[in-house]
Amino acid sequence: MILTVTPNPSLDRTYEVPSLDRGEVIRATGERMDPGGKGVNVSRAVAAAGQRTVAVLPLGGAPGALVADLLDAQGIEVAPVPISGATRSNIALAEADGVLTKINAPGPELSLAEQELLLETVRGQSAHADWIACCGSLPRGLAPSWYADLVARAHAAGARIALDTSGPALLAALRERPDVVKPNAEELAEAVGRPLATIGDAVKAAEELRELGAGAVLASLGADGQLLVEASGTWFGSARVNTVRSNVGAGDSSLAGFLIAGGHGPEALTSAVAHGAAAVQLPGSVMPTPSDLDLSAVTVTNEIPVDRALREPAS
Repeated sequence: MILTVTPNPSLDRTYEVPSLDRGEVIRATGERMDPGGKGVNVSRAVAAAGQRTVAVLPLGGAPGALVADLLDAQGIEVAPVPISGATRSNIALAEADGVLTKINAPGPELSLAEQELLLETVRGQSAHADWIACCGSLPRGLAPSWYADLVARAHAAGARIALDTSGPALLAALRERPDVVKPNAEELAEAVGRPLATIGDAVKAAEELRELGAGAVLASLGADGQLLVEASGTWFGSARVNTVRSNVGAGDSSLAGFLIAGGHGPEALTSAVAHGAAAVQLPGSVMPTPSDLDLSAVTVTNEIPVDRALREPAS
């Protein structure tokens, strides 16, 4: 079982549009409404793969109730933490050429009692978890050290932690030695305080995160692929993608694929790349099922192309 923790979940509305013309009336060609938040997306991807998952998340107001109903409809067990504020609603505009524009609401502020209840709910649900995936931004009211506290409590209970966050929250949590962290290129550059222009730059940055406490680093490099840097070695994975429809949740799908495959080594990286590649070819934040995966399109190697320039350098 994979337990997910999403401190700042959302109700996500995605509209597919031909193009985004500022100031004009735009008619959508498609629309979706999904439960959102990085941890929620990991649970959705795990469930789509036919595996058991439990989602811990603070929920409040009508949007929160709808998020719970949508998750239940997808066969995901929900461990809700009631809060007084309303769960945020986000909007994504997906253009025909693959460009995505997102409008994310700030979300509610959690009281001290609600913060503690969230931690205790994770502790209570973690007994049978193979992994705990802690994902996304922190809502108002939670200090950057909140994830560090969660990692410490989870490790004390014997659980393995995969952490997908950024900025001060990521750096603070590294001292508690999360088993896996999953930054994208921009988050990796921010963590080490310098731009990344090549895959070799990304490898060095990932190695620095390991020196700061991360057990392993699974780094998403967008269209360039993914890196896995861990104690047993370093691997680079990429996949052939025919058409990009939406990258919403693609990184979360990758993390789910990685954890489903054991969360270690080149086999897990292969699964992560396959899940991410399948996700970007689906509309909105639809998560891939096993029939969507194309393992033959994935290449994983320990011969790292260190001099290859990133198509989207990270600053």
